[in-house]
Amino acid sequence: MKPKVLLVEDDVNLTELLTYNLEREGFDVARAGDGEEALVMAAEEHPDIVILDWMIPHLSGIEVCRRLRRQPETANLPILMLTARTEEGDRIRGLETGADDYITKPFSPRELTARIKAVLRRLRPALSGAALTYGGVEMDTAAHKVTRDGAPVQLGPTEFRLLRYFMEHPGRVFSREQLLDAVWGHDVYVELRTVDVHIRRLRKALNGDDLPDLIRTVRSAGYALDAEGAGVAKVARAS
Repeated sequence: MKPKVLLVEDDVNLTELLTYNLEREGFDVARAGDGEEALVMAAEEHPDIVILDWMIPHLSGIEVCRRLRRQPETANLPILMLTARTEEGDRIRGLETGADDYITKPFSPRELTARIKAVLRRLRPALSGAALTYGGVEMDTAAHKVTRDGAPVQLGPTEFRLLRYFMEHPGRVFSREQLLDAVWGHDVYVELRTVDVHIRRLRKALNGDDLPDLIRTVRSAGYALDAEGAGVAKVARAS
């Protein structure tokens, strides 16, 4: 599965250049030309990282970054900000707003690609290879095998895809609609309650009888893979 980049840039020539280079490096690229479109596409496209220009129409990159950080679904989404602003105060403002990295114009496509890969290695290590690990769970995507704390976990094909998607985005909350699009596909009609059924199956297979529940339910928002929340859930069950 290719990492997806949401490129938010209003300079058409720069957008074309960066898209070409990113796709050549193995990324799937979605593009937005202004701040309002960026917010919509961040919710619809489920990117793995956002490349966000500071000076864009309708909403500034700073405001887009701020709003993405406020939403549970995108609060943990990696953001790399592009800007022609070189002052230290501007860089600090961008980072304090929630950007994970900051690159000033002009820059080379090779530098941007290297920065993206570095951010993904740090914040999305599951995207860097075939073996995914999180919270004691290990997934071999090539062999289609899953273990938790060394013990094998038997999953059906849908539960495997669901867990893989969660493990590629640990801690991030996904609505039922988002999970349907990501796991089942845009062109397949499936009722929302089907997601709940497969979440229950995944929980049963993954957690067994007494292990902490790694799947966190967020009321009115959806589900997340959350090892930290699992400790809270275990305490709550014991009390």
